[in-house]
Amino acid sequence: MIAYGDNIKIFCGNSNPEFAETVCKELGLPMGKSVVRTFADGEASVSLEETVRGADVFLIQSTCKPVNDHLMELLVMIDACRRASAGRITAVIPYFGYARQDRKAKSRDPISAKLVANMITVAGADRVLTMDLHASQIQGFFDIPLDHLLGAPSFVEYYLDKFPEDKFDHDEFVVVSPDVGSVARARNFAQKVHMGLAIVDKRRQRANECEVMNVIGDVKGKTCILYDDMVDTAGSLCNAANALVEFGAKEVYACATHGVLSGPAYDRLEKSVIKEMLFLNTIPQSGNTPSGKVKFLDVAPVFARAIEHIHGSTSIADLF
Repeated sequence: MIAYGDNIKIFCGNSNPEFAETVCKELGLPMGKSVVRTFADGEASVSLEETVRGADVFLIQSTCKPVNDHLMELLVMIDACRRASAGRITAVIPYFGYARQDRKAKSRDPISAKLVANMITVAGADRVLTMDLHASQIQGFFDIPLDHLLGAPSFVEYYLDKFPEDKFDHDEFVVVSPDVGSVARARNFAQKVHMGLAIVDKRRQRANECEVMNVIGDVKGKTCILYDDMVDTAGSLCNAANALVEFGAKEVYACATHGVLSGPAYDRLEKSVIKEMLFLNTIPQSGNTPSGKVKFLDVAPVFARAIEHIHGSTSIADLF
């Protein structure tokens, strides 16, 4: 085992510098000096302005929109550190783009998540730290160690504080999976908040569009918490919320780890029956969020603790 001592360096790209600054603040470390810019023709350029030789380097970069630009920045940063003789390079990717392309849905489809995993590995990363992959099996796409953090503990803490069991009867609450594929994730969350479970059965007609067909479980007169890993255009989530109300739900809350929030997402959430939409700050958001409805929890301290454990070669199990 290689011991890196106190020689730890943290750098970030342009995807979420505020998140990276918070991580550094939690760790009591300065942000590494680097310049990540784009040439006039769109090429990514990285200049490290301090030595990383033999250092334990952590590169913080969500591969969120513009996905390809931020992914390329990450790859170039990894290559720069490798060529500068970094001791170990950990790609810290709070949100892993391309995660939804994890299988062949039809003939001649690519498996882009595997391609991106290969690119990160070939660029020179020694390990990856991420949170709530769209499909857990993506961990197996990497031929290097991957630490997979979960967003559920942050949501559990929030909702148990918002709806404490000594003041609210949790039998009147239901955690709802917005689709069949998310049942395992929702069941685990429901067990931790001591609530029931329901499932929205839907049929997707085409990308970013779906038709809600049925609700499996008793939601009549109950407060529902929709739980998912990400929200993109918010069409599926809002349709699920409408279905719950049609089936008699009293109130609908929603939470998801990653707020991709493309296109009409904000408008849909603002007009929806959802009372509160909760995200983690793995993806930076513009300042024009709907007032009072969309909220964000800060998980930079969780990533900071994970980095401490990785640097010290200790288990991250206590983060779950």
